[in-house]
Amino acid sequence: MKLTLKVWRQKNAQDKGHFDTFKVEAHEHMSFLEMMDVLNESLIAEGKEPVAFEHDCREGICGTCNMVINGRPHGPMQGTTTCQIHMRHYNDGDTIVIEPWRAKAFPVIKDLVVDRTAFDRIIQSGGYISINTGQAQDANAIPIEKDTAARAMDAAECIGCGACVAACPNASAMLFTSAKVSHLALMPQGRVEHSRRVQAMIKQMDEEGFGMCSNVGACEAECPKEISIDNIARMNRSYVASVLASEKAV
Repeated sequence: MKLTLKVWRQKNAQDKGHFDTFKVEAHEHMSFLEMMDVLNESLIAEGKEPVAFEHDCREGICGTCNMVINGRPHGPMQGTTTCQIHMRHYNDGDTIVIEPWRAKAFPVIKDLVVDRTAFDRIIQSGGYISINTGQAQDANAIPIEKDTAARAMDAAECIGCGACVAACPNASAMLFTSAKVSHLALMPQGRVEHSRRVQAMIKQMDEEGFGMCSNVGACEAECPKEISIDNIARMNRSYVASVLASEKAV
């Protein structure tokens, strides 16, 4: 399978950046990242700079394989990360355009690698439980409705890859933030700090420079874990209730 790759190259956040065109031969059973490995091996053999891209587990778990492929975060398959895409989804002679996540809050480090530490700072602002719960209880000691537990687990599946931000025309991080807020708020252990948490995480999200949500729904469509935008509605309700409660307490 012979392919033409148009790959974004950028030395750092200050560099203007540009597309380079490469020819590569790939096997249909290769993963997308294996195809990128083949490209880099050929570039190294020619004494050229390899393309920088992120990867780790290559099993769709860690979320580091962030690439925009032909205009879609993580590529053409729904509910799939870049590392899970295989070349059998492409045809001989195809041209594939590969870009990094594009958002003000995700500055380019090099080529396809972006700085996503803004997500880490949102988590640090409140995405945890600091209440002293004492000794761990047995799994069945705290009764939780099955539907509630299922919604919490669905939200907790967010891997923080940033595809929601890359897909959103406003570069909003609402889906990510709401997933982190929801999976804690739905469980009894996380409800104690919920009001403080939702305000702190939304405040940090705004300070990082992410855009506002306008309910386009692209974030849900491109999320590799198919996180629901219902979480955004839940977070908005919680935020309004928290702010009103804070004002009454003053």
